[in-house]
Amino acid sequence: MQIFLILAILVALLSVFFAFQNAVPISVTLLAWNFEASLAIVLILTLAIGIIIGLMVSIPNIIKRNIRISKYKGKITGLEEESHKHLETISQQRQRIDSLEKHFNLKDNNK
Repeated sequence: MQIFLILAILVALLSVFFAFQNAVPISVTLLAWNFEASLAIVLILTLAIGIIIGLMVSIPNIIKRNIRISKYKGKITGLEEESHKHLETISQQRQRIDSLEKHFNLKDNNK
């Protein structure tokens, strides 16, 4: 996870350096909208828009994954409780078996 953050920071820094070295004015047209700005500003805005779109695309998957993780944590907790109950039952049954063995051994020894 940290390597992706480092790579993202490097790409952002390289984009900023590139943008400042290419600060010539350009004309940008989008549908009926037309404006002039420096290439640096256009590149930085384009990078920012790309980051925002990337986040918007990845957030639903992150939410789904977190919901799935929570669901599985609940299942694990339930299974752990069930396991403890079974271990308790086994322990009780072991005690009953030991008690019965002692009882029968005493009877056998008295005969």
